[in-house]
Amino acid sequence: MYFSPGRIVTIQQSAKVIKQQLLDWCQSIVRGYEKVNIVNFSSSWSDGMAFCAMIHHFYPDAFDYCQLNPENRAYNFQLAFDMAEKCADIAPLLEVEDMVKMKNPDWKCVFTYVQSIYRRFSLLRRPASSPPHLIVPELEPD
Repeated sequence: MYFSPGRIVTIQQSAKVIKQQLLDWCQSIVRGYEKVNIVNFSSSWSDGMAFCAMIHHFYPDAFDYCQLNPENRAYNFQLAFDMAEKCADIAPLLEVEDMVKMKNPDWKCVFTYVQSIYRRFSLLRRPASSPPHLIVPELEPD
């Protein structure tokens, strides 16, 4: 346990909150993308489409998302991992072969990789003067 202003919070509760915040961030990034419905860190990522949508959100000219097919799992994973490394310098922490072997990927593996994506792209939206834990939302143009 650790102390928070006015209350005691267990580490388990904190981890659950962090996991939900990252899931919420992922959902906001892929909102509007067809063939993607992120509700967890396992089955929602099983066809590679969520990874592709996330990378495409930040690099829309890197590939044609509309041409992707959820049934081409290996291709989708390879494309997402290659583009993440090439365009954003995100290390390929997951292996395509491992991802296609499983019907539902290990949520801890997906969570770890998604954290690296979040760390890379959250820096793009944070002014230099902001502390690392504070993400400044983009303002909608008037």
